[in-house]
Amino acid sequence: MACLGMICNENLKDCETKERDVCTLDGTVDWHGQPAIKSKSGGWVAGIIILLNQGLATLAFFGVGVNLVLFLTRVMQQNNADAANSVSKWTGTVYIFSLVGAFLSDSYWGRYKTCAVFQIIFVIGLASLSITSQLFLIKPKGCGDEDTPCESNSKLGNALFYLSIYLIALGNGGYQPNIATFGADQFDEEDSTEGHSKVAFFSYFYLALNLGSLFSNTILGYFEDGGLWALGFWVSTGSAFAALVLFLCGTPRYRHFKPSGNPFSRFCQVIVAAAKKSTVKMTPSEDELYNVDAKDCSVNRGRKILHTHGFKFLDRAAYISSRDLDNQERGIDNPWRLCPITQVEEVKCILRLLPIWLCTIIYSVVFTQMASLFVEQGAAMNTVVSNFHIPPASMSSFDILSVAFFIFLYRRVLDPLAGKLKKSDSKGITELQRMGIGLIIAVMAMVSAGIVECYRLKYAKGDCAHCEGSSSLSIFWQVPQYALIGASEVFMYVGQLEFFNAQTPDGLKSFGSALCMTSISLGNYVSSLLVTMVMKISTEDHMPGWIPGNLNRGHLDRFYFLLAGLTVVDFGVYILCAKWYKSIKLEGKCEENEDQELIKV
Repeated sequence: MACLGMICNENLKDCETKERDVCTLDGTVDWHGQPAIKSKSGGWVAGIIILLNQGLATLAFFGVGVNLVLFLTRVMQQNNADAANSVSKWTGTVYIFSLVGAFLSDSYWGRYKTCAVFQIIFVIGLASLSITSQLFLIKPKGCGDEDTPCESNSKLGNALFYLSIYLIALGNGGYQPNIATFGADQFDEEDSTEGHSKVAFFSYFYLALNLGSLFSNTILGYFEDGGLWALGFWVSTGSAFAALVLFLCGTPRYRHFKPSGNPFSRFCQVIVAAAKKSTVKMTPSEDELYNVDAKDCSVNRGRKILHTHGFKFLDRAAYISSRDLDNQERGIDNPWRLCPITQVEEVKCILRLLPIWLCTIIYSVVFTQMASLFVEQGAAMNTVVSNFHIPPASMSSFDILSVAFFIFLYRRVLDPLAGKLKKSDSKGITELQRMGIGLIIAVMAMVSAGIVECYRLKYAKGDCAHCEGSSSLSIFWQVPQYALIGASEVFMYVGQLEFFNAQTPDGLKSFGSALCMTSISLGNYVSSLLVTMVMKISTEDHMPGWIPGNLNRGHLDRFYFLLAGLTVVDFGVYILCAKWYKSIKLEGKCEENEDQELIKV
């Protein structure tokens, strides 16, 4: 079916308005490659399926990742340093594979196929880990808790273990950047109602991610900590399999963007074409820039990007010289000499995004402290309440609850209120503004953590041999710093997801989501480097340093205040980058009426 005649042709302007409203205006297609019909595809039906899929997949991933360091020390018999190093390498590999998944999705496979393939790999990896643990690693049966050590493992068991966890890394890494973008594809941003739903989807997506990890951090973490590793891994496998089945069940309902080919070759073509014309004198007129016919669907799969000023050297790639005119007359098409303006603007978009992306790395450094130094700080506090021991790592539950609360507060109160106050802009708080607010709240979180550490030291036993539980200050004083981190995530990470999805060209949406994941990855590496530098400097003259093994002899508070200061500096740089940034300007796709207004995302 040609979707009531809604195909790209020269008679498009003659279509009835009611017919145009039946199909999406952003160029998405259905499973059969036909223009997607709004009432039969996408929307919240597909969106809810993807949200449930994300929650189940996150539960499965963190069911392995949250206690992997304990599994390595108790079952694989690695020491603390080697186990931490192994987890760091594994986590970094997950984020590297996210770039692989984004590349395959944007270039060749499309988001649906990429999500399906990598989820299958994810399930295989989890099943392999469960079988390997049960048959080869957990010996004697019931070992792996805090008191019962496991026997030495065979080379086959070790090999199967590492093969399994890196299959999990490949599966989750390739799937993660695409599922968020694929969920956003289910909403037509050029329809006012669906456009608002698309913005809301990212908030609910991040909420689903946190709710999935909440179950892993609490219930699964409790069983695994008690030595029931095989049970925990099998639950993760079942959750991942349920997520895959649910995802496949929604196949007839999904909307799709067609992959646009290798982006690296397109980028290189622009650079080479501009370099070849470096000596050509250009006129200021935009009429001499090469533009592909909007009606040519075979050439222009995505929406056209309008010309913007800036990076003028790259405009040379689209400048039509006399030689290019001769080539056109002879029917010669050389993309390494002449590129459409939309292709040039793709490169400009990525170059403009990079400074904003770099400013998010310092925030990721702050975020990573929740899984490391916050836990160590909590272990050195009073963790007993009414004879019940509170695991320091479980305090991250307050972060998840904070995320849920602030998503509701933002969606229902803050954003509508901001829209009414602005009057001229119904969008409310923009993505860039929200990311800036996230940085400010991150500063508050680090200051709060630093103040708590000052009081923890005040009530600590100075002569303790080790620092665990050595302070009478209750661990619940950490709640404000966890809650502030959760609030900052809602503004920074959700805003970041929306921003990169909106500001990347149609053919690079998954790459935009992968940028968010690589920001977190680099945050881990920068945090590790920063800790190493601080310890090297602070341990001179035989001093214990800021972050020694016994925190009562150090000054963890100074490290928190250092991070707060770095985030303030980062916020200043971010303000400059945000003021310099120019939003992408899109023109309607070929299915749209020629008179439709240009939109600025």
